[in-house]
Amino acid sequence: MEMERINPAGLARPSGFSHAVSAPAGRLVFLAGQTGMDQGGQIVPGGVVAQFEQALSNLLAALTAAGGRPSDLASVTIYLTDVEDYQAHGKEIGAVWRRLAGSDYPAMAGVGVTRLWQPDAVVEIQGFAVVSRS
Repeated sequence: MEMERINPAGLARPSGFSHAVSAPAGRLVFLAGQTGMDQGGQIVPGGVVAQFEQALSNLLAALTAAGGRPSDLASVTIYLTDVEDYQAHGKEIGAVWRRLAGSDYPAMAGVGVTRLWQPDAVVEIQGFAVVSRS
């Protein structure tokens, strides 16, 4: 599905996200929050980058199962227990995003939280996509 990424000249240049995303009519797919939990139900070791990669992989697996692909993501919210740690690893996390999801960035938000459902989780990613009906 062809989505339009909108980044107005009057706003600061986005880095790793789009200010707005417009999608033609399609099927909305709401994606539950995914943490760095592996298939065995354990949070992966290795800190924020490893957990981000697993959480994004989980989100994209759910999207694929719903008939979508990474470029169909319209909006993503990233919940973080340590915003400073995430920011310190921004380049590595950006590389993970581009490797797994490409460079067609959805609208994004990052939200600092005190904790996530699994006590060892440090990142959770939730989103929605607009998937072609064909």
